[in-house]
Amino acid sequence: MRGFARRTTVDAALAWVDGQCQRLPSEQVSVWQAAGRVLARDVVSGVSVPGFSRSMMDGFAVQAADTLGASAYSGLELQFIGQSLPGQPFDGTVGRGQAVRIMTGAPLPAGADAVVPAERAELRETRVAVLDAVSPGKNVGQAGEDVLPGATVLRAGRPLRPQDSGLLSSIGLPEMAVVRRPRVRIIITGNELLAAGTPPQGDRITDANGPMLKALVERDGGIARLRSLPLALEEDWREGVLNSAESHSALDYLVPDEPAAILAAMREDAEVVLVSGGSSVGQEDHAPLLLAQHGNLAIHGIAMRPSSPAGMGRLGGKIVFLLPGNPVSCLCAYDFFAARAIRLLGGRSAEWPYRCERLPLQRKLVSQVGRVDYARVRRVEGKAEPIAISGASILSSTTTADGFIVVPADSEGYAAGAEVNVWQY
Repeated sequence: MRGFARRTTVDAALAWVDGQCQRLPSEQVSVWQAAGRVLARDVVSGVSVPGFSRSMMDGFAVQAADTLGASAYSGLELQFIGQSLPGQPFDGTVGRGQAVRIMTGAPLPAGADAVVPAERAELRETRVAVLDAVSPGKNVGQAGEDVLPGATVLRAGRPLRPQDSGLLSSIGLPEMAVVRRPRVRIIITGNELLAAGTPPQGDRITDANGPMLKALVERDGGIARLRSLPLALEEDWREGVLNSAESHSALDYLVPDEPAAILAAMREDAEVVLVSGGSSVGQEDHAPLLLAQHGNLAIHGIAMRPSSPAGMGRLGGKIVFLLPGNPVSCLCAYDFFAARAIRLLGGRSAEWPYRCERLPLQRKLVSQVGRVDYARVRRVEGKAEPIAISGASILSSTTTADGFIVVPADSEGYAAGAEVNVWQY
């Protein structure tokens, strides 16, 4: 209850996090499950895409030289000898003075080197009247124009987008190596708490940090676990498909403020443990003592506002983050430190997943030298209006905010009109 003897700087805490995080090993996933995952190895194509020259539109495959001089006033007639459809190519060769009807995506017949669009030609029984000249290669997609054999199509470390999945499929890759997602055990403590979704009652409040942290962990590529359920049962709980008895049990995810219960939860199988609540130096703040006694409490107390009671360390190979119970402090400490660790373990960029915009301040923002301040702001008529720099329990200050400003430790704040970086939620 005596407070913190000293507080670690934000920079030192970030350096500690970076020193603890080695990228996790890879695992194989199906191309159907690849989007959103981080590629573990470069992907090199073994094939051409497409593997054949094809028509880019409906029309007639011809030898371009046969169309010289063709116009709407002087159509040139060619012999009609067949058609080429997607999956049903023309089995023959286009010679001089001949044409083959062709559909978009169909293989270009041997001998042809261009396609006359359907609207620039007329089929007259066994003859095709060409009404426009085309040059060699016109309206033809060449073999390998998308991907060539031996090309590196995607580099390791890339978070895969939906279109990346399509490209990987196009080169015939059924599965690929991706970085394993870190498993994150979320421990919500506080005897005053009721489970998420439960109406507040009397002097008890409803947990806000559980749903928030779960969403943040999944945003950063981790697998969030709120309680010691079998993973399949927890997934069923998330999907809302449990029966009433199972659902009641699953909803009972809160960990009591008892050292034995908290330690047992901290020891569960995971790469990262987040303890929400009980992170300070009060009588009921058990987590720091447990981490110091059974593992390593590397940092406790950080020179920032909010989130100064945050801490971090290791327990049995796991990285443990002690997050304050006040929701804004919890969000801030998670975003600064725990999120960084989860992204690094999962092979992602350590940087914030927020877009940064330079805006002038609508009014001055005062800070204290020696600590980092996390100030929520609204965007009003092209300017950043500070909402609050205090009030660690006022979660609505983050929902009414458009983003936040970080005031560095060596600054007394910013004057009205100063250009600042606004990190947008």
